[in-house]
Amino acid sequence: MLKLYGFSVSNYYNMVKLALLEKGVPFEEVLFYPGPSPEALAISPRGKVPVLGVEQGFVNETAIILEYIEQSQKGTPLLPSDPFERAQVLALAKEIELYIELPGRMCYGEAFFGSPVPEAIKERTKSELLLGFASLARHGKFAPYVAGDSLSIADLYFLYSVPLAAAVGQKLFGLDLLAEMPAAKALLERLGENSNVQRIAADKEAAMPAFMAMIASKK
Repeated sequence: MLKLYGFSVSNYYNMVKLALLEKGVPFEEVLFYPGPSPEALAISPRGKVPVLGVEQGFVNETAIILEYIEQSQKGTPLLPSDPFERAQVLALAKEIELYIELPGRMCYGEAFFGSPVPEAIKERTKSELLLGFASLARHGKFAPYVAGDSLSIADLYFLYSVPLAAAVGQKLFGLDLLAEMPAAKALLERLGENSNVQRIAADKEAAMPAFMAMIASKK
């Protein structure tokens, strides 16, 4: 059985978890926090999450894990078979990560944990998020899913990256980054009704106290 290493508060972990649930793939969850310990580095070269344990060893990096699952497991496809359409899905996922998730992450400390971030970084985040959401508005189809008429890997990145980045925009800059994207807002509501998404949200809520205690112990 596949083993998913990570913790339920991690958005990247939850992308992989949703992929496994949507495809109906049996898996075991193994609690694993990132870090430089020998135990962490033994399964993850940078001590990051998530990691997928498979028969031959370990697969790391979310994008690679998702493609591995798609190629090795049966169940609902999360990537189109047509090469062009497949490229569009993967490009959207990468754009969300590079231009929305990563810029927003630079300010997670202040937005969610009360740790001040330098003004220069906040200004960069604001600028990058405005450009990133504009890019998503141009490239995303939202018909009704990000890349078209079916759930794909692009939706996993969208669901677990865009709301966090939008919260950064609202909390730190007073911006509604989805104001001009009603179809994107509608998709978030649609995805929120998915039973697997609801299960993941409940697991995240249950795991939050232990996660916050772990963060506090490192201060």
